[in-house]
Amino acid sequence: MLNKSLILSLLALLAVAPAANAEVKLIAIGSLDGNISDRSNQTSAPLENGVPGNLLGGLGSGLAYAGCNTFIAIPDRGPNALSYNSAVSDTASYINRFQTIKVKLSPSIGSSLPFTLTPYLIDTTLLFSNEPLYYGNGAGLGLGSGVPALNTKNKNYFTGRSDNFNPTQISTYPNNARFDPEGVRVSNNGKQIFISDEYGPYVYQFNRNTGKRIRVFNLPNKFAVSNLSPVSDTEITGNTSGRVANKGIEGLAITPNGKTLVGILQSPLLQDGGTGGAYTRIVKIDIETGATEEYAYQLDNIGTSAKPKYPTVSEILAISDREFLVDERDGKGLGDGSKAVFKKIYRIDLTNAQEVSNITGENNLVGKAVSKTLFLDVVAALTQNGIKEENIPAKLEGLAFGEDIVINRVKKHTLFIANDNDFVGTIAPGIDNPNKFFVFAVDTTDLPGFVSQDIKGED
Repeated sequence: MLNKSLILSLLALLAVAPAANAEVKLIAIGSLDGNISDRSNQTSAPLENGVPGNLLGGLGSGLAYAGCNTFIAIPDRGPNALSYNSAVSDTASYINRFQTIKVKLSPSIGSSLPFTLTPYLIDTTLLFSNEPLYYGNGAGLGLGSGVPALNTKNKNYFTGRSDNFNPTQISTYPNNARFDPEGVRVSNNGKQIFISDEYGPYVYQFNRNTGKRIRVFNLPNKFAVSNLSPVSDTEITGNTSGRVANKGIEGLAITPNGKTLVGILQSPLLQDGGTGGAYTRIVKIDIETGATEEYAYQLDNIGTSAKPKYPTVSEILAISDREFLVDERDGKGLGDGSKAVFKKIYRIDLTNAQEVSNITGENNLVGKAVSKTLFLDVVAALTQNGIKEENIPAKLEGLAFGEDIVINRVKKHTLFIANDNDFVGTIAPGIDNPNKFFVFAVDTTDLPGFVSQDIKGED
C-alpha cells in the first residue's frame, strides 16, 4: 500500500501542469540601502534592543504598485533578528508603517542587463487606530510597557512587540496592538491600503494619506488560536487549531476590478497539518460585504517520501479576477547563510476550484486543491544571470506588476520581486543583505487577460 507521503507527492505532480513557454526574463536589479533612516523622524528613539526606531531596514515583506512608478512597500514587525529578550521572541516596540518608494527604470549602458533600476524613498506612513488598543505591560518579561511614547488619545499605534495582545480573547481580536504586516495592496482609487498580517491573522484597511485604520475584515474563527503567548514556539505547541505562529496571512492580492481581496496563508492551519501539511488555504474576501470563501493550495514536496519538507507561500498577485501568481519558496539563501534552492512562482486559476471552507484536515483536502502551472523558476533565472545561489535573498516575499515597457519595439509587462531582509545587514554586523528589487519582463502573450492598470493618485 502506498504511504501517505508518497500519495501526496504523486498528487503534487498531477496538480502542477507542465510549464508554458513563458518568456520571463530578468531585465534589472536595484537596491535600497537599509542603513539609512526612513521619513518618520518622530520614531528615531532607540527601541528596547537599542536599534533606532526609524531604521529603514527591511521593506520587502509586501510590495504593491500605486501607479506612476510608485510602490508601497512594507517592513514586517521590525528588527527582531537581534537577540535581546527571548520572552518576547526578540520583538520590540517598532511602530508598524508602510514606505512609499519611487523607482526609475532606465536603459543601461555597458551592463549585462538591459535596464538599471534606481529606487528612492519618498515617504513613511505610521499605522494607528483611533480606538484604544491592548498593549502588554512587560510584567515578568524584563521589559517596560509596550505602549509607544508617541501614542495620543486618538492615535494608538500598532507595533511588532509580541506581548501586545489581550489574553482573554482569541488571536483575531481586532484591538490587539501587535501587528506583523506581510501583504499589502492599494485600492483602485488609490486612497486606501489593505494589509494582511501573521499575528491575528488580520486583514485591515488603512487610509493611505494618514495611516489610520478604517476597517477590519473579520476572518472565520478557524484561522485564530485561542492560547496566546509572546513566545512563538509556545503559541504553536499550545494550540491544536488556527494559524501556525508567524505563518498567518502572508500574501495578499486585490482583483483588477477592485472588489475582492485574496489572501493566502504562509503554511497550513494547525488542523490541516501545520508546517508538516501539504495544503494551505486561500481566502477570498468580498470588500463590500466582508463575506469569505476558501480554496486549497497544494505545496510542493521538496523533501523525500520518507521525510516530506514543504516550502512556504510568501505572496499572491492578481493577473485577472480569477487568475493569480503565487510565490512559493524555501528559506535558504542570503541572510540565512545558505544557498537558495527553491523559489518558484506558480500560476493558478480559481475558475473551477472547489470551495473548501467546510472541509477540515489534510486528508480531506486531498484532490481538492487548485491546479497550478510553473510560471517562473526564480533561482534558475537569477543563476542564469550570474547570481550565485548564496547571493539570492532567502526571503523573496514582495511581488507586484509595474508599468509596461517597450523592448525592441515590443510591449512587455514588468514583474517586480522584492526581499524581506529581516533588518539583517543593518543590525547584524558582517552581513550585507540590502533591500533588493529584481525586475522581470513578461511577454504580453504569456499573460492573456492581464491588463496593466494605473492606479489613480490621491485627490
